[in-house]
Amino acid sequence: MENLPLTEAARLYLVPLGLNRSLGDEPGVFATLAGGRRIGAWEVVIRDGGKIQKTALTPAALQDWRVRQPVEIRTRIDELIQRFTGPRPNSQGLPLSTPALMGIVNATPDSFSDGGEHGDAEAAIAHGRRLAEAGARILDIGGESTRPGAAPVAPEEEIRRVLPVIQGLQDLRRQTPKIALSIDTRHGSVMRAALAAGIDIINDVSALTGDPSLSIAAASAADIVLMHMQGEPQTMNLAPVYVDVSLDVFDYLEGRIETCRAAGIQRHRLIVDPGIGFGKQGPENLAVLRNLALFHGLGCPVLLGASRKGFGDSTQALAPKDRLPTSLAAAIVALAQGALILRVHDVAETRQALDIWRQIDGGTG
Repeated sequence: MENLPLTEAARLYLVPLGLNRSLGDEPGVFATLAGGRRIGAWEVVIRDGGKIQKTALTPAALQDWRVRQPVEIRTRIDELIQRFTGPRPNSQGLPLSTPALMGIVNATPDSFSDGGEHGDAEAAIAHGRRLAEAGARILDIGGESTRPGAAPVAPEEEIRRVLPVIQGLQDLRRQTPKIALSIDTRHGSVMRAALAAGIDIINDVSALTGDPSLSIAAASAADIVLMHMQGEPQTMNLAPVYVDVSLDVFDYLEGRIETCRAAGIQRHRLIVDPGIGFGKQGPENLAVLRNLALFHGLGCPVLLGASRKGFGDSTQALAPKDRLPTSLAAAIVALAQGALILRVHDVAETRQALDIWRQIDGGTG
């Protein structure tokens, strides 16, 4: 790596390795990931065209290598480290120094896991209340299934499905100020209606690429989840193509963040989601989960939505509701890599897993 010739198109990435609970007694030796995980080492990744080179370095070795590099590489390293270690302020007041659970409220007849179970407003509202009682800090309300192969839903129908649910959960939010409401939509008109109804977060699988979603989000006070999706729900998982899925997703989300900032959306309002299952099959899903810590280099809270999704042939053959063990395993891997929001169907079970993981990780209990 020392003498690697770099072209102008070369890209440098950092991946934090050896994440562990912060010991608090080694100032100046280890950097700390936002969210409190100590960074034991760094993987330096350089992508130059089709060539990708990766080298693991101790913190001291990274600094030693950094000082011998051209100014543009030093600047990139400094920027990435600042993003990794900087605080994660959040305009909704969510305590994003610790993981939060986002409970899924599907007001749809055809979602991949629970389609139709909460299709009417009363059932969806009751489900949202149960999720909050089980420990969800965010309730994510959706009126369009974006599962692989799903047909699009007219925005007017989507609004008809979600507005009564949002309105019906406002009492819960007033009674429990720590609960935030999220709208899961990729349509600007649905965002506008949900914002008028008092929504706190926009969760967009298309990362505000639909017109006029960007301007609507920018004019609001809502936080925004930018998710990566390759293609459209109807065809996204037929034949996804990547050079390196984790780096490709990182580049896409970094570009969307810059677009949002140019539109007036400050970074502290943004949350990133690498989009498990959205234009990604089993091997790609595993690769993204394995490299989840990379995405902290975007300088935003990282959300993982792996609930009831398949990660290979053994889990893909199961019905979504039979994938709870897979969901919990993915959640623990995400927590160990510093993810701050987990979007899940099974809130009570994930809460229990999160609590015991904290006790083990923190040495309490």
